[in-house]
Amino acid sequence: MNKLFDKNLKAVQNKLREKTVVLNDGGGLGARVSPLGKVRWQYRYKIDGYGKRLDLGDYPEVSLVKAREMARQCREWLAEGYDPKLQRAMQRNQTLKPVTVKDALEYWLTEYAEEKRANAYKHRAQFLRHIYPFIGDYPLSQTETHHWLECFDRARKGIPGKRRPAPVAAGYVMQNAKQALRFCRVRKYAISRVLDDLTVSDVGQRQRKKDRVLSDQELADVWRFAGSSNALPYYRNLLKLLLAFGARTREVRLSQWAEWDFQAMTWTVPKANSKTSEKILRPIPEALLPWLMALKEQTESSGYVLGELKKPEAVSQAGRLLWNKLRHSEAWTLHDLRRSLATKLNDLGVMPHVVEHLLGHSLGGVMAVYNHSQYMAEKLKALDIWLEQLELMAYPSENVVLYKPAG
Repeated sequence: MNKLFDKNLKAVQNKLREKTVVLNDGGGLGARVSPLGKVRWQYRYKIDGYGKRLDLGDYPEVSLVKAREMARQCREWLAEGYDPKLQRAMQRNQTLKPVTVKDALEYWLTEYAEEKRANAYKHRAQFLRHIYPFIGDYPLSQTETHHWLECFDRARKGIPGKRRPAPVAAGYVMQNAKQALRFCRVRKYAISRVLDDLTVSDVGQRQRKKDRVLSDQELADVWRFAGSSNALPYYRNLLKLLLAFGARTREVRLSQWAEWDFQAMTWTVPKANSKTSEKILRPIPEALLPWLMALKEQTESSGYVLGELKKPEAVSQAGRLLWNKLRHSEAWTLHDLRRSLATKLNDLGVMPHVVEHLLGHSLGGVMAVYNHSQYMAEKLKALDIWLEQLELMAYPSENVVLYKPAG
């Protein structure tokens, strides 16, 4: 069978004719010429005895050489047991509607992080800040390592006059993005290995292990501040609950009155609000009951213990400024209150496993498998000791302990 040449195609292109004709090139490839002289490439094949036709594009936009290459690919698909029409549709969908960088990262956030990580909102916020504005719309399969490095370097070095250098954030974003791409790859959602060889030290630096423990005087200042009128009720009550229970900020910020059982005297943090995705059961000390009941009267209509639901970024920012407001010489964060409680309780002789339970940490090793005790009596005793210690530090000359809700 004779092969086609460009001169054959040009001879019929844009020439009027009475009817449609097909010029065959062999191997299933043909050029369909319409009565108006429009030339369109077609690949013809059979599956189970039924003839099928696949349009490959118009000449000369699709050249003769390109059409032959496309027909060769169709024959390979057919030999492997695939319908060329379906395979081409899937391939075109990947090309015309590719999985973008943003698609891939959002897939990880929604399918994994939002369920498994309490701070998924933070991951998304960092992607929004450091990744999406720059390469978020890029097809993931076409990105190269240098595209990502430009984002990480921008975060690490900062932008003069706009953003401060954030080497720790750069490393943090890289680690999350790397895990996201692996998650997408394992699930066959999208394939990319451009971050596989990168480490935190390649793009930024690791977060230093924090060891800030507030002194007795600083803790006394925080406890007095939580009972004063020098700040908004929301933050005073937040501080009081954080320091009294050693809870995470998220647990208090999201806490609703439905979690508090004043008959059983327990506060149950639901799995959804727990970093470990396990519910946390804490006893309510008798000494806090009057303050909590008065607080409930003030905020119960909202459903939230703190009276409203603030965004985590706003709470975190306010918490970062408290040390300066209290005129402390060294910075501390709201999370450092947990570390301070843990350290002080251990110093006071409370057993480490009881402290770990109070903090909502998962026990390791064999204890995690076989020991499901909540140690409620031990935790209540520890909290009683802790509250008494706070009062003694904050009000050393007073014999009466007053728990007045901030409102």
